[in-house]
Amino acid sequence: MLNILKTHFGFDQFRPLQEEIIGCVMAQKDAFVLMPTGAGKSLCFQLPALKMPGVTLVISPLIALMKDQVDALKADGIPAEFINSTLTRAEIDRIQTQALRGEIKILYAAPERLTIPEFQLFLQKIVVSLIAIDESHCISEWGHDFRPDYRNLKMLRNMFPAVPVMALTATATQKVREDIISQLSLEKAKIFTSSFNRPNLSYAVLPKKNSYDHLINIFREHRDEAAIIYCFSRKDTEHLAADLRQEGFKALPYHAGLESDERRTNQEKFIRDEAQIIVATIAFGMGIDKPDVRLVIHYHLPKSIEGYYQETGRAGRDGLPSRCILFYSAADAIKQQYFIRQIEDEGERKNAYRKLDQMVEYSELATCRRSHLLAYFGENYNQERCDGCDICFSPQEDFDATIVSQKIMSAIIRTGQRFGINYIIDVLVGAKNKKILERDHHELSVYGIVDDFSKEDLRRIVSQLVLKNLIVKNGDEYPILELSPRGQDFLKQREEIRLPKPKSVAKLSQPSDAVETEYARDLFEQLRRLRKELADEQGIPPFVVFGDLALRQMAVYLPQSEENFSRISGVGQEKLKRYGKIFTEVIQTYAQENNLSEKDVPVKRSARPRRSNRLGSTYRETKELVLQKMSIEEMASMRGLAAGTIAAHIEKLLSTGEKIDIDYLRPPVEQFETIKAAFKKSGGTALFPVREMLGEPFSYEELRIARLFIKS
Repeated sequence: MLNILKTHFGFDQFRPLQEEIIGCVMAQKDAFVLMPTGAGKSLCFQLPALKMPGVTLVISPLIALMKDQVDALKADGIPAEFINSTLTRAEIDRIQTQALRGEIKILYAAPERLTIPEFQLFLQKIVVSLIAIDESHCISEWGHDFRPDYRNLKMLRNMFPAVPVMALTATATQKVREDIISQLSLEKAKIFTSSFNRPNLSYAVLPKKNSYDHLINIFREHRDEAAIIYCFSRKDTEHLAADLRQEGFKALPYHAGLESDERRTNQEKFIRDEAQIIVATIAFGMGIDKPDVRLVIHYHLPKSIEGYYQETGRAGRDGLPSRCILFYSAADAIKQQYFIRQIEDEGERKNAYRKLDQMVEYSELATCRRSHLLAYFGENYNQERCDGCDICFSPQEDFDATIVSQKIMSAIIRTGQRFGINYIIDVLVGAKNKKILERDHHELSVYGIVDDFSKEDLRRIVSQLVLKNLIVKNGDEYPILELSPRGQDFLKQREEIRLPKPKSVAKLSQPSDAVETEYARDLFEQLRRLRKELADEQGIPPFVVFGDLALRQMAVYLPQSEENFSRISGVGQEKLKRYGKIFTEVIQTYAQENNLSEKDVPVKRSARPRRSNRLGSTYRETKELVLQKMSIEEMASMRGLAAGTIAAHIEKLLSTGEKIDIDYLRPPVEQFETIKAAFKKSGGTALFPVREMLGEPFSYEELRIARLFIKS
């Protein structure tokens, strides 16, 4: 497998979980793969396809992306094709004939193709050895990107009951995961969950003040680097793209309302490096496989954390440092609420409000954004700071927030605990609001008592008090603020509190470079121009020739021999034969002109695969103690580990299918019901909001263990 990995794909080592997933399908077992964008999901079915007899059938909703993926496979010397509505009848006949002759190893198809009886008949005539369902979250109505055509995929299980199925997705909450598994009958599948952390991405939220000027400065700093800007409406995309063009940037709009030819042309120009910036609605991105996007900017507030995470995931798929910037204002949330009110179905409407509330909470954070994102997907981030978000990059100072917190909470009580955040803030700053005057709230002692904080500052302080469970929000459409029991105690006992100091603009962080930062930038630019020329000649995107990562390595090591050039990441036999001489000649000329020497490209090798138990000895030791029915505290004490680490071990053991009985660890009934209710109220599986809700009596490890019983 390592040999095929290097020969065809040009890589010396597997990324995390790839080897285990490939081993699973080679053993004819189903697999459910949850990996973030850029983690190497495609290789998990592309590589075994080369070892298996017959054809690997890949179902993908991304018609615009299929051609790029097939071009990339062909560039690596792999026989692949796609069948979708963009092809003529003659082209489809030619591809099907090739497949019947055994000349194709990987065949991509759109889900709607499965409803065509002729295509079903064709599939039954060829040897299908593996079925890979990409973007599998599209099958779930609970997801953010449901596609009705995906419900047709059930028939594949009936047509090929003995063929292993691999479902792949980059983003799915627990509810969506369960739905995918149920819809595709993957109950016996081995589940592989990679970390959701994208260490090469940095996250920042900027206030929406002078946002256009700020945007221009960002693009001047990142001139010639690919960027996607997400906007709320079609009009916004067209206006912003036109404004950016006037500033001298190559920017194009993309939205569902454009003529299909214009939409396709604009996407094509972006993929082929002929346009630097795409300004888009969320319609853009699902059909793009461009690995060198360096900036993803949300000019308006996204609808949900899942959508935001997937859209930011389009940055830095090649592993190089990239930025994700969100411009935030409370006005954007109000605009979203207006459209949510138009949703007729009550359950759907409530769900949309909840998701928007979670997005607002993320935008108003004063703690690590990466940690919050990972917690949303049920993953703990154990580092104190990530140094890859605006909060961690320029930590906020604490300030004594006791007085302002008391004023906010007093205003909530004195107005009867029946108003939302905007009304409470208006009372505090002494706004001459008609409704305040009608209710005589201007006569209250709390009216106008805050003059040292702006409305925006007060919003952020209220958000912090909500996160600390001193204030609770109730209701969906117009949530009101109330004091929690903890908040009431805080006021009665005149407790002190320190909160992060509100600040206007956080510094933008730049994640540390995964590749040597000292590379010859002028050579890199020469190689980029050469790559573009070669790509244009062949009618393929430049990244199909070589990615930015490969070009950077060339500009670091200056490889001039065939042997040394072959060690560059992404250089397999086919690319070495096709491009090796052309690129090494340019490198050689540059090295001679600048009196520089070739350096040996280091070869990274995968660690030797472990035998049977891939979890390792530390998990085995914990498993032995669980079998002895020890408590979490006893296990932690015996092993010299934190109780939280033991709880995490147990969770991992169960997720990988280990047969261990943990029923004896179930919390007492009353305690369990309290925890269960808190998880339900939080609307997810993340530990942090539940801990904040329940407070000190409940430890993280108790919540983690309880969550295992709630899931089951």
